[in-house]
Amino acid sequence: MTLQPQSRPLFEAAIVRQAIVASFQKLDPRIQIRNPVMFVVLVGAMLTSVLWLQALVGQGEAPASFIFAISVWLWFTVLFANFAEAMAEGRGKAQANTLRKSRRDVQAKKLREPRYGAQFSPVSSGDLRAGDVVLVEAGDVVPSDGEVLEGVASVNESAITGESAPVIRESGGDRSAVTGGTTVLSDWLVVRITANPGETFLDRMIGMVEGAKRQKTPNEIALNILLAALTIIFLLSTTTLLPFSLFAVQANGTGAPVTVAVLVALLVCLIPTTIGGLLSAIGIAGMDRMIQANVIAMSGRAVEAAGDVDVLLLDKTGTITLGNRQAVAFIPANGISEQHLADTAQLSSLADETPEGRSIVVLAKEKYGIRERNVQELGAEFVPFTAQTRMSGVNLSGSMVRKGASDAIQRYVESQGGQFPPEVRLTVETIARRGGTPLVVADKAKVLGVVQLKDIVKGGMKERFAELRRMGIKTVMITGDNPLTAAAIAAEAGVDDFLAEATPEAKLQLIREYQTGGRLVAMTGDGTNDAPALAQADVAVAMNSGTQAAKEAGNMVDLDSNPTKLIEVVEIGKQLLITRGSLTTFSIANDVAKYFAIIPAAFAVTYPQLNALNVMGLTSPSSAIASAVIFNAIIIPFLIPLALRGVKYRPMGAAQLLQRNLLIYGLGGLIAPFIGIKLIDVMLTVLGLA
Repeated sequence: MTLQPQSRPLFEAAIVRQAIVASFQKLDPRIQIRNPVMFVVLVGAMLTSVLWLQALVGQGEAPASFIFAISVWLWFTVLFANFAEAMAEGRGKAQANTLRKSRRDVQAKKLREPRYGAQFSPVSSGDLRAGDVVLVEAGDVVPSDGEVLEGVASVNESAITGESAPVIRESGGDRSAVTGGTTVLSDWLVVRITANPGETFLDRMIGMVEGAKRQKTPNEIALNILLAALTIIFLLSTTTLLPFSLFAVQANGTGAPVTVAVLVALLVCLIPTTIGGLLSAIGIAGMDRMIQANVIAMSGRAVEAAGDVDVLLLDKTGTITLGNRQAVAFIPANGISEQHLADTAQLSSLADETPEGRSIVVLAKEKYGIRERNVQELGAEFVPFTAQTRMSGVNLSGSMVRKGASDAIQRYVESQGGQFPPEVRLTVETIARRGGTPLVVADKAKVLGVVQLKDIVKGGMKERFAELRRMGIKTVMITGDNPLTAAAIAAEAGVDDFLAEATPEAKLQLIREYQTGGRLVAMTGDGTNDAPALAQADVAVAMNSGTQAAKEAGNMVDLDSNPTKLIEVVEIGKQLLITRGSLTTFSIANDVAKYFAIIPAAFAVTYPQLNALNVMGLTSPSSAIASAVIFNAIIIPFLIPLALRGVKYRPMGAAQLLQRNLLIYGLGGLIAPFIGIKLIDVMLTVLGLA
């Protein structure tokens, strides 16, 4: 069974049933007090319920049927808001339950000494503690998160990532971390456990997808404070209207004072109930969308920060480029044909299993139809590449072909009594300036020419960086290449800036410089040397395939280990912020329209002249109030799909975004209530309830 979070239908039957039950459970005032807007609606629903019971015994301030209608729709308003939050929470809990069911206790082989071949004793995975060392062999399930001390093996991580292709895990480097619940397919690993029970990556993952445990982000807290302030202002304003109405009736000797039930309805329509009811659902759904992208966010704060990011740091190799340099051209020395150079270069690369070596073989075959030859059949002696010589080659029939870095080949040629041609040196410098990697080929004392290797920029990257630029985000490429090579690749990829010859200290310093200037920085990383920079970045996406140190330093984990996912993370973060802003705009505009319906109706009994403001031509004051309250309630469930799915994100500037928000959600929020309230009023009239 896969643990990969899956995209679920918007309204899954099981989640809907659970959400309906949770809607009633959340009526607990201790829960509602966390949302000041909906708490006021709950108190109003309770108050009108008491007034309805009072009216039933003949002591009501208004007809019992009218108060009952107001009370019912206020209860529905609270329930609909609870349902929206419960739906968002339910989607996360359903994913967490899937993970929880898949977690199992396994027998582990605990080694008495931290080495392969040592004696071991079988123990339960639940009894393992950080620091214990276990042996995991082919067919075994990794009992807990750990670091590989010895061995190399292929591991099936589909239980975590959903990807069926196995990955290689080995001691040392950035591929030494293993995750509990994955399966070793071949060979063996000696693993040091790095997590105690309840602290594994799977446990953290379950906790992170539980939307109910999500902490509010700073912007969400600020919006909550604003909504609470508006609620208090309207509450104070509404409570002063009753004595004012009583005084006006006594002074004029005509009309009737406004009722408490009407004032409660007025208050509920005045306060921002729409966004108040959907705010929690929007935040939880944002994390849910991140999970659907196979990215686990440590907190809602990280998701929100992703939406505000304006600087992206991306590693060159594997992110911007394909990761392996490819041969693209043969440039012969004077007096040497290009075909002879290609033939010799291919011969020297036949036993070279590196991607660069294989690309030379392929290029020679594609350009000149030179077929591969078997080195053993030729009786050739392959000379492997070493860090000391910085070259490789082949000895065959008196030939001693070598290919490698220009300075290494120059020393080799001179040691054979030859000279390094000036035109070849110029070719090497030209290729380096253009961002390529020159490999010089020589046969004993004679230089044959240069093979040009090039980092291949991934398709579509330039367009994606242009899209990020339209979003106002600066892209910075990080590479260990020299400045000339880095500049050439940066220009080809279309990034805004680059950091060449990058060290962990240089990355950290660059992030701090941007943050000092008030910028929010995001970056990806998978190695231990990336951990300091990941810890410093505002949004740090660690690769699941990376080291434990990187995963602990980041505030997000990409289960797919795809460095380009950072771009998608930013888009999801921006979608969260845009969704919240759009629905807030709709809610405020929505409230403005409701004022025109309910305020004239509420005070028409005190001031009959206010009937002139009945621009919608509503049937009666009681019908107008009931229609406004009903619309105020039913608009919340209509907006739940938008809150859960999110407003579609399109890259554009802040001014364009504001204009789009006002035109679609501002104008829409202004018009919708006029149409909705009028339709409800007509229905109430037709049904004889007005």
